[in-house]
Amino acid sequence: MTGPIARRRGRPPRAESADTRERILGAAREEFSERGYEKTSVRGIAKAAGVDPALVHHYFGTKEQVFEAAIEVAAGPVLNGPTTVAEGPPDEVGERLTRFMFGVWENPATRTPLLAIVRSAVNNETAAAVFRRLVVSQLLGRIAARLDLPDAELRAELAAAQLVGCAMLRYVIKVEPLASADLEQVVARVAPVVQAHLTGP
Repeated sequence: MTGPIARRRGRPPRAESADTRERILGAAREEFSERGYEKTSVRGIAKAAGVDPALVHHYFGTKEQVFEAAIEVAAGPVLNGPTTVAEGPPDEVGERLTRFMFGVWENPATRTPLLAIVRSAVNNETAAAVFRRLVVSQLLGRIAARLDLPDAELRAELAAAQLVGCAMLRYVIKVEPLASADLEQVVARVAPVVQAHLTGP
C-alpha cells in the first residue's frame, strides 16, 4: 500500500498564481507611484506584496519587466485610444482623440498611475525606454495603421506629442493658466491642431 498522496511541489495552483501576480502588480504600481523607478526595488515590491522576492522574479523577471507590466495595466485606458480614432467621421477624429486623452487624465483613478509612469520615464532612461516601447508599438503604431496616408506614422507621433505635451504642462508641471483652465476651452484649442496633424495636408 502506498501512503497518503503528498501535495506536489512546483508552481502554485492557477487561481493562487493569478492572485499572487495581481497582488505583486498592485504593490509595484504603488511603489513606482510613491518612489519612482530608481528608488523602487524588487525587494521593496515583494515586501509590499507580502511575498518572497523570488516570486517577483518568477512572475515578471527583472525590475524593468515589472515596470513594463505595471505600465501595461495602468496605461490600458490610453492604449485603447486607437479605437476612438476609428469611430465617427474622419473630420472629427482630432476632437474625439483629444477628448479621450484628456478624459483619461481628468479621471483620478487613471491619472495617478499615469503620473507615476511619466515621472519615472522623465527621470530614468530605463523607464523611458519601456515607456517609449509601449507608446510606439501599442499606441502610435495602432493609430498610424488606421490612417490611410503615406506619412501616417509621423502624423500619429505629432498628434501624440501635442497631447502628451499638453498633459505634461497641465497635470505634471502644472503651468498656469493651462493647469486650471476650463477643460472645454483647452479641448477647443488643442483638438484642431491634433486634427491637422492626423488628416491635414
